[in-house]
Amino acid sequence: MAKRIILFLVLNFGALAIGSLFTSAGVSSDWYSNLNKAPWTPPGWVFGAAWTSIMICYAVYMAKLSSLKEIQKQVIALYSLQWLLNALWNPSFFYFREVEIGLFIILSLTLVVAVFFFKYLKALKLYTLLLLPYLLWLIIASSLNAYIFLYN
Repeated sequence: MAKRIILFLVLNFGALAIGSLFTSAGVSSDWYSNLNKAPWTPPGWVFGAAWTSIMICYAVYMAKLSSLKEIQKQVIALYSLQWLLNALWNPSFFYFREVEIGLFIILSLTLVVAVFFFKYLKALKLYTLLLLPYLLWLIIASSLNAYIFLYN
């Protein structure tokens, strides 16, 4: 299982790294700083801390889930979709400034993670709790994106 955890850590943080290539200039840009943001928007440092802990938990979850041979193909397909959506949000939102497309992407990502959560709950039991921070964070992030979409 340790090799699978390492693999998913690399993949998860790889998606975040790709996204971060498009984020840094966006977060400090006049465009982003002048947006009407939700009153519940956390300070910037929270995002890095949250994503780090989420991706560690998600790597352990995926290592366990991907070891179940009978569902391995569907798990990898669903994971690939999640990975792609995760990597696409930052460029869509921060680089291209397409708030509406970003909202579609993050809502799709939330749905994919919810599918993981509920579809494999019986198979993974308590391991599913490792996915809860990711799902909750995506719900919060979706609300932040939706607020920006609605009020700008």
